[in-house]
Amino acid sequence: MGMSIGGDDDDDSIMSDINTTPLVDIMLVLLIIFLITIPAIVHTVAVELPKETNVVTVTKPENILISVDKDGDVYWGSEKLADMDALFDRLKVEAVKNPQPEVHIRGDLLARYESIGRVVYTCQRASILKVGFITEPPPRT
Repeated sequence: MGMSIGGDDDDDSIMSDINTTPLVDIMLVLLIIFLITIPAIVHTVAVELPKETNVVTVTKPENILISVDKDGDVYWGSEKLADMDALFDRLKVEAVKNPQPEVHIRGDLLARYESIGRVVYTCQRASILKVGFITEPPPRT
């Protein structure tokens, strides 16, 4: 179907050209929308990210060392715990001491975040105030 403008009265001829005017209009509208929205997406909240620091760990005898291996098993020192309830019971006993000991968590590189998160949550439930993570320092170049 085409539209004939002008003096040719032949109704049987079909216009075979594609009308690109609506396509150009849509593309220009999309271009304007992208030009308006991209600066709003690029701007983020200005925050200062923490810098990497290595603090030498002061090992005190009262500190509690909890390890999580790649399978999600939890260890108190070198003793494997049965479940999170056993960890909670031990942490509850330590939480009432004055001064309260620090809990240092060592997580395996291949351990799931969920396993370490459960240990942190158990420390919170037991009212442990100081929880830290033990990591390896980055390689020096």
